[in-house]
Amino acid sequence: MGLIGGSIGLALRDRAGARVRGFDPDGEVLARALELGVLDETAPELAGAVEGAQAVFVAAPVGALADATRAALAASGPDCVVSDVGSTKRALAELELDRRFIGGHPLAGAETAGVEHARGNLFERATWYLTPRPGTASELYERLRGLIVAMGARPESIDPEAHDRLMATVSHLPHVLANVLVAQAARAAPARGAAAGAGPGAAAGPSFRDATRVAGANNAIWTDIYLANRAALLEAIDDTSNRLAAVRELIAAGEPRPLAAWIEAARADRERLVGSEGPIDRKRPPGREGSGGRATRLDS
Repeated sequence: MGLIGGSIGLALRDRAGARVRGFDPDGEVLARALELGVLDETAPELAGAVEGAQAVFVAAPVGALADATRAALAASGPDCVVSDVGSTKRALAELELDRRFIGGHPLAGAETAGVEHARGNLFERATWYLTPRPGTASELYERLRGLIVAMGARPESIDPEAHDRLMATVSHLPHVLANVLVAQAARAAPARGAAAGAGPGAAAGPSFRDATRVAGANNAIWTDIYLANRAALLEAIDDTSNRLAAVRELIAAGEPRPLAAWIEAARADRERLVGSEGPIDRKRPPGREGSGGRATRLDS
């Protein structure tokens, strides 16, 4: 019952009219979820939480997903669809779980963690990847898809390996780069008080804040993610190293035209991927992009 699990509970209660029962190994967290209205009722163990359910969402850290999903499948009924919300999909797909399991991953998140930050609109307009396999029961898939639509998200089917390669590039690599950038900047920034009136963040402009928003994300979650998707992530890191080497050569050559072409290509690629948002040097408060959570879509 963290941010994602709690938000699923709120969204299903408020938007789908569902009755939601939940379990968490931390009894205090479970009690807090009930107090906040995330759940209709709690269960002291996982089996009790899934008993009689039509759908189960396993919202556990990536490292605990396999065991938690097996336990949910073992305890749930023959017509119950079981899904997860993990940001890597290949490992679960390779377990060849039974036809009731359909892997899932909502592209939603926030800088905050914990059930106290759960909100029912977290998934509004967010892509929610699903990884059905050959033999997946169509009626279970449609039930799961309908619940996701009711939560305001946009379900989209994807191959597990393709999903993990995509996430390595658009989610996991940005977290790695954000950590690298803050470490590099921390060593380059002047010491506190070195400049008159300069605080420790005086050297950090809006571009730096935007690029490093996800730095230092929850290590209990992200250590598992890096390791679970390490093959695809290592490929992405190697590709980034090659691209940095190439732009280093452009800058070292001192020729403006090739460098300008490289910048223009990047602008065109970004517009193709996320759409036009106007001039990139516009003035706006540091932190989140816009007000609709655009910057958090690919965090999880």
